[in-house]
Amino acid sequence: MKLLWKGAALLAVLMGLANAAGGAEAKTPRPFASDRISVTVTGSGPDVVLIPGLGSTPRIWKSTIAGVPGYRYHLVQAKGFAGTKPEANAQGPVAAPVAAEIGRYVSAAGLKAPAVVGHSMGGTIGLMLAAREPAKVGKLMVVDMPPFPSAMVGGPSTTAETMRPIAENIRRAMSAAPTPQGEAMLAVTIDGMVRTAAERPAILADSRASDRGAVANAYYEILTTDLRPELPRVTAPMTVLYVTPAGAPLNDAGVDAFYRASYAGARRATLKRVPDAAHFIMLDQPARFRAELKAFLVAK
Repeated sequence: MKLLWKGAALLAVLMGLANAAGGAEAKTPRPFASDRISVTVTGSGPDVVLIPGLGSTPRIWKSTIAGVPGYRYHLVQAKGFAGTKPEANAQGPVAAPVAAEIGRYVSAAGLKAPAVVGHSMGGTIGLMLAAREPAKVGKLMVVDMPPFPSAMVGGPSTTAETMRPIAENIRRAMSAAPTPQGEAMLAVTIDGMVRTAAERPAILADSRASDRGAVANAYYEILTTDLRPELPRVTAPMTVLYVTPAGAPLNDAGVDAFYRASYAGARRATLKRVPDAAHFIMLDQPARFRAELKAFLVAK
């Protein structure tokens, strides 16, 4: 059980069980009804879809949006996270249906192959969308998420099938009523996900406000979904930003090798490790993140 929770805590670092503080005044350009997501829009210019991670809200992008003007940002909120009602996300998979809903939103809003940026589980969702509906993604940025995160903990022999019993135990524990021990572990996990101490209270609060069932089911889905076979279907250019997570069983060189192997099937992927940052790169290294996003958005 100790090893199980150690693995769960490390995977939580990879996936992000929460979001950061802040906000952007936003408005919806045209009605879009969904029982999986809500989308708000701010700014004007070329379209950029921003997808936060597990338990997160779009407020993690506040400083990013302020520092990279000249774009129309579409801010996706998965229902059930950070105090929102789960609706259809209350049962079963979350990431794949949310990816499909974002694809439907792209069509409904009349977007033409927008840039898509996803953090953590949002990166998984972006990969799903780019692989399964490639015409709807002009370019993709994945922020600190491998296509099969379980392999970082379990090693190269790990498969979705071998992860299922472990993931089921984790899902059961995450779905249960909170305990003092679990709440303390969550706080420690979040400390490892963001180095900027001032951001941690809001991250923790939004994580605790998320629907436990929706988070647990989404976590199980990510642990048991291997997107590496789908990478060759991604035709859009891709930038992957990542960090060496605190407590990872790999050093910088090992993490570099892991990401290269993980994204080997992506023909147009550029991989960049960001030093001196934890999982929330946009909060720990905001200037570096904005510079990377600017370069990504203007690249042909």
